[in-house]
Amino acid sequence: MDRTEPRKNRQDMTAMIPYGRQDISQADIDAVVEVLRSDYLTQGPAVPAFEKTVASYCGAQHAVAVNSATSALHIACLALGVGPGDRVWTSPITFVASANCALYCGAQVDFVDIDPRTYNLSVERLAEKLAQAEKSGKLPKVVIPVHLCGQPCEMAAIHALSQQYGFKIIEDASHAIGGKYRADLSPVIARNETTRQSSMFEPIGNCRYSDITVFSFHPVKIITTGEGGMAMTNDARIASCMRSLRSHGITNDAADMFPRAPEEIWNYQQIGLGFNYRMTDIQAALGLSQMQRLDKFVAKRHAIANRYEELLADLPVITPWQHAVSYSSFHLYPIRLKLGEINKTHRQVYEALLAAGIGVNLHYIPVYRQPYYEKLGFRKGCCHEAEKYYSEVISIPMYPGLKETQQDQVVAAIIEAITE
Repeated sequence: MDRTEPRKNRQDMTAMIPYGRQDISQADIDAVVEVLRSDYLTQGPAVPAFEKTVASYCGAQHAVAVNSATSALHIACLALGVGPGDRVWTSPITFVASANCALYCGAQVDFVDIDPRTYNLSVERLAEKLAQAEKSGKLPKVVIPVHLCGQPCEMAAIHALSQQYGFKIIEDASHAIGGKYRADLSPVIARNETTRQSSMFEPIGNCRYSDITVFSFHPVKIITTGEGGMAMTNDARIASCMRSLRSHGITNDAADMFPRAPEEIWNYQQIGLGFNYRMTDIQAALGLSQMQRLDKFVAKRHAIANRYEELLADLPVITPWQHAVSYSSFHLYPIRLKLGEINKTHRQVYEALLAAGIGVNLHYIPVYRQPYYEKLGFRKGCCHEAEKYYSEVISIPMYPGLKETQQDQVVAAIIEAITE
């Protein structure tokens, strides 16, 4: 999920409390300046160092840094062999890139409705859709679960379905670096911070239940490289393919080159059709520095979420429900309006908050409702829960630098907006 975030209202944003914001320290600035003064602005040592750090943090064997999560999703699909005639399924409540990546490859895309509590792709709806697709001979080649707002999908269950039906998995974890999940999402585990942080949890990005996991480093995400993304995998062949795809399909490894006349100089060869999706060393230096504060960023987001939970408890809104045995990175904090208890429309509340200087957003309009997807034949209503979610949701400010006074201002604005 990328990446270029939905456009905000085109008014003066200087007094706005934004829905998301980067946190840049002097150490971050110093790290970037050091690269600017070095010999390598791109294709130098900072990118592999950043890749190694993220891979180590997540417990994955390989990391491939690129210029956006959209690019990572694209090369992930290609590395898994997605092409014309194939089908890729994803969630409708996501940024459009989660679906567009399949179309880039000439494949068909379809959507699996969301879980009414987590807003992630529903395992129950996925199982039903797979059973129907098997009968019609239209099973997906790849399924792309999206960890919306940073809360992981039920990956163990999705992985079990992949073993049954033979599809590959790309985790769109654009919102979720720093989050954690475990194999058994059983509700019997107590919901407390000690339990949620215990050793039974594993970092999102370790690819235990997927072929590839994708992260985003857009400025409003958990950590940033300005723009950027990364694809994680435990498969050396997939990693090699993605590295080639991000750099024009070119290699300078003699072991991968085709034989040529011995008197000719071949210090590189294009062995496939790739793209210029490389991350610069400038970006990687920023990301490498930000990784040192990743856990602090996520902890701060949890503190803000907990305070919102208390402040909004008596209002006619639904706050984000959290799985008992997952640990969200809390990229976003979406509230759902109980419109039956509010004498205002969804749009009226949204616009009132903007007018009050609260930079709210909407994450997301169902992808299939976008005009481009309507041209492909998708229509309103194809995913019931996604439609209901869209009609009620508003994302309110969530970022590590959000002050308590600003949070109080957000809640006061919500109270005023939903009151006659």
